[in-house]
Amino acid sequence: MIKEKVNLNWNELKFSYIKTDYRFLSFYRNGIWDEGNLIESNELILNEGSPILHYGQGAFEGLKAFTQKNGSIAIFRPDMNCKRLNLSAKRLLMPEIKEDKFLDALEKVIKSNYRWIPPYGVDASFYLRPFEIGIGENLGVKPANEYLFYVFGVPVGPYFKEGFKPVSMIVSEFDRAAPKGTGNVKVGGNYAASLLPHEKAIDEGYSDCIYLDPRENKYIEEAGAANFFGITKDGRFLTPKSDSILQSITRLSLMQIAEDQLKLKVEETKIPIDSLDQFVEAGACGTAAVITPIGKIKYKDKEFVFYDNGKSAGPITTKLYNILLSIQRGEIQDKYNWVYIVNI
Repeated sequence: MIKEKVNLNWNELKFSYIKTDYRFLSFYRNGIWDEGNLIESNELILNEGSPILHYGQGAFEGLKAFTQKNGSIAIFRPDMNCKRLNLSAKRLLMPEIKEDKFLDALEKVIKSNYRWIPPYGVDASFYLRPFEIGIGENLGVKPANEYLFYVFGVPVGPYFKEGFKPVSMIVSEFDRAAPKGTGNVKVGGNYAASLLPHEKAIDEGYSDCIYLDPRENKYIEEAGAANFFGITKDGRFLTPKSDSILQSITRLSLMQIAEDQLKLKVEETKIPIDSLDQFVEAGACGTAAVITPIGKIKYKDKEFVFYDNGKSAGPITTKLYNILLSIQRGEIQDKYNWVYIVNI
């Protein structure tokens, strides 16, 4: 392991791909996973019949590692990501990955790429991308006979270029997922379907779009590639309740912080799009975005504007953001045991 850091301007990093030194690769054949190993090449060779290429049989995760204040490296809630990956795998008839194998793969990638992990005190983190895909000879619509589990990591900056500053969003006329479909798992098809709505939002001058429920088209589902939350005028933390949205680990963490530390009433509930005027603050949350304050949302011919006329993050959103990051960076006590320390 090389201790000397690479020469990067850590505070200028974007949320984009950078080739690092090593990644983890493991194969599932004849009913079992092999031990897997680190490799240097960042290219994969797949059979042309691989189900991932034709039928989208694949799922992925995203999580972050941070350099803490004391210099140790911590991964944020990796056990939850393992559970969610296995939920996705089960939905797509793929073999599950045991937690010890999942954690071992993350540790190997972190240790072998230590020089790429942003130091403490910068607005950056080490983003880990585990995924599982169906591979091998196949033609018909059926589960693969072989699978690949892979983990790579890259140093990243904020997901939205604005960082922790309010963005504007527009309600999309497209549906993100179908009722009883795959909206609650992290599979590639959900994101492929979001490319056009996102591009349209960008073309119209917005950072991303808000999706409504696919059944009635009246309740908020998600904010682009992140979960939605809002702070009401009477101090409640509201977030959508739906079987069609991905259960964000960041959102679950914020809900607990809001209730335990900020003493807010937390509710998962249906949020009608025409009730946005009940909120004084709004935000999008997820692993990549952490928290992105939402300054305004356009719906048809109406525009909903939040705290400070949409110019700055609200006080509760700011507190939630600072507490979460402080836990991840080891600046305050992790009384929830959310951080997983990697022994370097």
